[in-house]
Amino acid sequence: MSGPALEWHKVAELDELADGRVKSASAAGRSLAIVHFDGRYAAMDNHCPHQGGPLGEGSIEKGIDDKCWLRCPWHGWDFDPLTGKPPGGHDDSGQETFPVELREDGIYVGLEAAPDRARTVSDVMVETMVNWGVTSVFGMVGHSNLGFADAMRVQAEAGKLNYYGIRHEGAAAFAASAYGKLTGIPAAAFTIAGPGATNLLTGMWDAKVDSAPVLALTGQVQEQVTGVHAFQDIDLEAAFEAVAAYSQTVHPGSNHAQLMTGAIKTAMLEQGVGHLVFPDNTQTLPAADGQKAQGPAGRMANRAVGPPEDDLGAAADMIAGAKRPMVILGYGAKDSAPAITALAERLNAPVATTFKAKGLIGDAHPLAAGVMGRSGTPIASWFMNEADLLIVFGASFSDHTGIEPSKPIIQIDRDPMMLAKRHPVTLPVMGDVGVTATRLTKALSGQQIAGGDQRGEVAERWRLWRAEKTVRVDEDNGKGLAAAALFGALTRLAPQDAIFAVDVGNNTYSFGRYFEPTGDQRILMSGYLGSIGFGFPAAMGAWAATQDREAFRGRKVISVSGDGGFGQYAMEFTTAVKYGMNITHVLMNNSELGKISKEQRAGEFPVWQTGLVNPPFAGFARACGGMGRLVRGRDELDRHLSEALAHEGPSLVEVITDPELF
Repeated sequence: MSGPALEWHKVAELDELADGRVKSASAAGRSLAIVHFDGRYAAMDNHCPHQGGPLGEGSIEKGIDDKCWLRCPWHGWDFDPLTGKPPGGHDDSGQETFPVELREDGIYVGLEAAPDRARTVSDVMVETMVNWGVTSVFGMVGHSNLGFADAMRVQAEAGKLNYYGIRHEGAAAFAASAYGKLTGIPAAAFTIAGPGATNLLTGMWDAKVDSAPVLALTGQVQEQVTGVHAFQDIDLEAAFEAVAAYSQTVHPGSNHAQLMTGAIKTAMLEQGVGHLVFPDNTQTLPAADGQKAQGPAGRMANRAVGPPEDDLGAAADMIAGAKRPMVILGYGAKDSAPAITALAERLNAPVATTFKAKGLIGDAHPLAAGVMGRSGTPIASWFMNEADLLIVFGASFSDHTGIEPSKPIIQIDRDPMMLAKRHPVTLPVMGDVGVTATRLTKALSGQQIAGGDQRGEVAERWRLWRAEKTVRVDEDNGKGLAAAALFGALTRLAPQDAIFAVDVGNNTYSFGRYFEPTGDQRILMSGYLGSIGFGFPAAMGAWAATQDREAFRGRKVISVSGDGGFGQYAMEFTTAVKYGMNITHVLMNNSELGKISKEQRAGEFPVWQTGLVNPPFAGFARACGGMGRLVRGRDELDRHLSEALAHEGPSLVEVITDPELF
């Protein structure tokens, strides 16, 4: 009786394997060890039965019995190189072997047709992830996450998932955090156990403190060796406990779809990190018959809750009675800026933003007063000093915002813990900021407003500030361009709907002061954490959103950093090249950590250890396969920026800047 029909697969060239050598090969979903010994060829299962060691990476060695054995490279177990049998007395039956044929064009192995791929618990969880709308993953495939990675491969090949293989897990975390800040929907950061998982933590903290939904998916060692100091064995639930709003390990008997749902729902509702740990042994377990993926249907309520009527009335009375009210937009108002701007227009009151909220109102708007605080403009600070009432939407009153706490303040926020978090305010109002702004506008529609029209004062303050900026643009110490010149050019040339990812350093402060957003642009930054290196990985996250979120499709992504920040994740430029990411990176090169030098001087310390040795960054970009342009003088700035912004794909504009002219 004949056996099953065999499919023949070429696994090596005729002259590829010298006598006495062994190699690994793959065919029909099988991992094989191909042996050439004593003039004969053999093929056997590549996995040692004890620890799974790859026999194809082993060697053929003579033992003390004067016989040659194929030795496992992991722990020295021996097998006959042609039959796969172990030495006498060993308690296993040896390796499965397969027929080999030498043909004119190479070495072939006969294998039964690969069985259909079985649905696994990882498939259930990835399907659930996709159903919830998590369709962008930044990660690194490795030995402790292969089963879950394969489930993502299936969805990617079906066109339901976009996977971006990064060079460092820290970049994956920042990219996912930026994606969540921009869209309000999680992206996933995917890693192996041990150091891969711990490399996520900085970016996860960025997401936590800036209220960005993120999904962290970390592989783990096999359950049978956890807790016994195995290789890369770390208690990952404990490692993520402080940063994750949800952190669970996936066990064989878990409700797998529900765990994924719990992680994503928590990330979205609590605007933070949902974390799942996948032990290696659970990832490829067969899914139970009838096990279904889940989705968001029937699981998410409308959270646009309005304020209590008494608080709404009290707020309307305070606003109507104010002679010089001022509206302040915080980052928590990022989805409600039109409604809040409409309220300001009813009052003819100036509108300033916190730095994190820069761009929520365009600087060309007749009531826009720029950015408050350390990275802000004198316009915003002037109006705050003159105001008799501050109406604050979605701001946390951090020490960087510059909001004066002694002023009469109405604070509106949907999170009761944010209300009067750092000090008492005159009237804390709990409610969705957009809903509350709309209701306040309606409540004030028939009331007499005490305040006058402040638009003329806004225009005058902008005239004074722009005159000052013109002076700063022209400053030249012979060391490079002034930051005001660079951001003046970027204001002129950037697309009206561009998405900006801004790094940490002097470039941050300069961007806040000098760049004038349109109101249709979006600006992403590492706000509360203030992590250097954020800019370029964040741009990758933003670009991913332009691929799978209709609201952002086709929009140009621009990242801004100093040389110190870009150097943290510079090799991710090759990731951008690999995936054809349409990102223009503007790099301010002053050959030092300029922000730290400034702080040392301000603290009356000597400037020490802030100098940098840099490569030619424009040349680096070209060597990676992207566009690179170098700007040394004002006369080159507009031309090279325009070329880079028009380029379809990754581009980098290196601008030599003066660290004293920030």
